[in-house]
Amino acid sequence: MTDTLVDVAGMRLAVVNWRDPWHPAAGGAERYAWELARRLAAQGAQVSYVTSRAPGQPRRDAVDGVDFVRLGGRFTVYPLVLIEMFLRRRSYDAVIDCQNGIPFFTPWALRRRTPVLCVVHHVHEEQFALYFPGWLAWVGRTLEGPVARLAYRRHACVAGSPSTLLALRERLAWTGPIYMVPNGVTSTEVPAATASGEGPRLVCVTRLVPHKQVGHVLDLAEWLRDRLPGLRVQIIGDGPLAGPLAQEVAERGLGDVVDLTGFVSEEVKAALVAGADLHLSTSRGEGWGLSVVEAAAAGVPTVAYDVEGLRDAVRDGVTGWLVREGESLEEVVERALKELADPVRRAELAQACADWAARFDWSRTAERMGQLLTASVRAGSSHSADDGAHVVRGYDDGPELVVEGLVGQQAGLTAVRPASPLERLLGRTGD
Repeated sequence: MTDTLVDVAGMRLAVVNWRDPWHPAAGGAERYAWELARRLAAQGAQVSYVTSRAPGQPRRDAVDGVDFVRLGGRFTVYPLVLIEMFLRRRSYDAVIDCQNGIPFFTPWALRRRTPVLCVVHHVHEEQFALYFPGWLAWVGRTLEGPVARLAYRRHACVAGSPSTLLALRERLAWTGPIYMVPNGVTSTEVPAATASGEGPRLVCVTRLVPHKQVGHVLDLAEWLRDRLPGLRVQIIGDGPLAGPLAQEVAERGLGDVVDLTGFVSEEVKAALVAGADLHLSTSRGEGWGLSVVEAAAAGVPTVAYDVEGLRDAVRDGVTGWLVREGESLEEVVERALKELADPVRRAELAQACADWAARFDWSRTAERMGQLLTASVRAGSSHSADDGAHVVRGYDDGPELVVEGLVGQQAGLTAVRPASPLERLLGRTGD
């Protein structure tokens, strides 16, 4: 069945993303693009990863069978990518165009019958004003919304979560097809942590940028300090707000409670998260919540705001707790820690977290993207009148499968029923 739905061997692909995974400011979007690129290359595709160039990076490179083309900086990468795509427009059978605020508008430079899948991790509409002056924020919103709708009208979007799909429909008024290809999870084996008998340990893995609202973690630490002796709060990550955050920790006298760990290796990060009682996410909106599911893989539940993306990554009351309207972060964290003090409840949560994270795998992510690429190339377009997902009968009386409409149409599969939102996210039934 998989061999029929995924046939990318020999396919010439471009993965276009704002940064590569070794860029100093790389994050979850770069992980997604890289995991796809290297796995599709391993399946025999000829993959070019076209991106920006950080100081010191080579302009051209090859890693794990993926050719890297690095062009320009934060803003100049956009026109340079379009020039690159135009000059090599006959060199690609399909393009994965990753949107990080605004897409690359690759359809303007490619042949009409070259399928493009525009990957949207989350809608940035509200975030532009946090980073840019008013006029530039307006430009960003216009490019993300009406201009993108026009540019990709003959192509399709790929969303990583139900929240992003809904936001594309409701906030960006996207009318074209939207398919679902969620993130995987990278888990590093570390010994399972047990309660130490000391004060609680909280951890927050995040990029230190405005929309992550890391200041809320400091407010929480100050509020809990006198209530929970021995409390330690670790903030893992780097970003432009690292300096101001360190200054605020000093000014508020929180140095005995808050550790600003900065950037650490994946192995160190995994060990620090596994040793925590609780993971925190204070972001005002995500496309998914990669750090949440990585914490779950270590058996650590998360407290997060009930916002886009995070409400998909956290199963409220099962793998963590959502801070809903009318509630405060402080009271929900305090409630969570009381539940975790019960060894039976703690073990129950840890197992539920591990089970949830196990449902997401980068190989499965690449397989689902490979299905869309195969179907798109066969059809000569990523566009389809059927942008839903369906439960279909497997071959030779095999188990039922969940596939996107475009995939089912091209493979001639018979739909049994529409897939539920959870089935569509997980890509299978029975969960």
